[in-house]
Amino acid sequence: MASLSSASLFEQFPILSKIPVPTVDRPFGVHLWPIFNKAFELIVGYPADDFKFQPGATPMSTIKHTGIFIAVYYAIIFGGRELMRNREPFKLQTLFLIHNFYLTAISAILLALFVEELFPTVVRKGIFYAICERDGGWTQPLVVLYYLNYLTKYLELLDTCFLFLKKKPLTFLHCYHHGATALLCYTQLIGSTSVSWVVITLNLMVHVVMYWYYFQSARGIKIWWKEWITRLQITQFVIDLGFVYFASYTYFTSTYFKWMPNSGQCAGEEFAAFSGLIILSSYLVLFISFYLATYKKDGKRPSGRKAVRRMSQAPLPDAHQMLHARAPSATANGTNGSAKSTGTKSNSSVRSRKA
Repeated sequence: MASLSSASLFEQFPILSKIPVPTVDRPFGVHLWPIFNKAFELIVGYPADDFKFQPGATPMSTIKHTGIFIAVYYAIIFGGRELMRNREPFKLQTLFLIHNFYLTAISAILLALFVEELFPTVVRKGIFYAICERDGGWTQPLVVLYYLNYLTKYLELLDTCFLFLKKKPLTFLHCYHHGATALLCYTQLIGSTSVSWVVITLNLMVHVVMYWYYFQSARGIKIWWKEWITRLQITQFVIDLGFVYFASYTYFTSTYFKWMPNSGQCAGEEFAAFSGLIILSSYLVLFISFYLATYKKDGKRPSGRKAVRRMSQAPLPDAHQMLHARAPSATANGTNGSAKSTGTKSNSSVRSRKA
């Protein structure tokens, strides 16, 4: 039986011609940007095509505003923990479900828009053009998405508010990661680093998986692959650093050490490069330490590596407990003021939630 041509197939089944077909320019079949453009206009009052990021004019576009917001975040979580000290924990089941669901949805939408914008560039002009050329990784639509992704970092700070309201431990890794990520996104936005999209798209992919996991877990559904979320996060940081180190090497060699081998020039600012290298490297160390401490425990004696593992899992310093730990106790050791306390707490049940 002779096979039907695509033209005759569409003639016999007209409905097939209306089914979106993925292409290089439309990887999802439909064109997502016009839909997003109209939604953006409904919310903001002008289309996304007209958005321009202007440091000092655009909201949250100065180091002063970013620094104040991060400082307020830490003041709230420390102050909130004190307020909750003698209170019963809140349940907040419905709010927690909503929080995780909208962060899953926002992450998925932004990821899809990034893919639609970047896929044609990578296919037609290559990965180097996309991560190093300003026209490759710093187009007007991408700047809109970079800025919106940056704003979501402040929404994600609510993760920690849920922790102290529910009287869950506030770990160093969790609180450091949230504050540092807001700062990281700010530096890359100001620094116009074209390689930013690699870090952001991988992070959005992780967040789709992670917040969906927390949404389902809050519904009482047991999911076996929790450990794989941490593995995915570690893999994300390894890939991030590969691209960021390459882009930074390319920038510095082409600018200051032209005698060294390099692949060309790379767009971005120096302070943004250093910020990305330092913060992402610290993430990788802490997340690996957290993973080893949580999923690869052993009974060997403490070592330097174990100290880092404990730090990643350790609860944030508690002034109230530290004050009591230092109080002299005549009954503890039979001497006045000689009682000692290490303040060590078991971290076996500490769960770190990351954004």
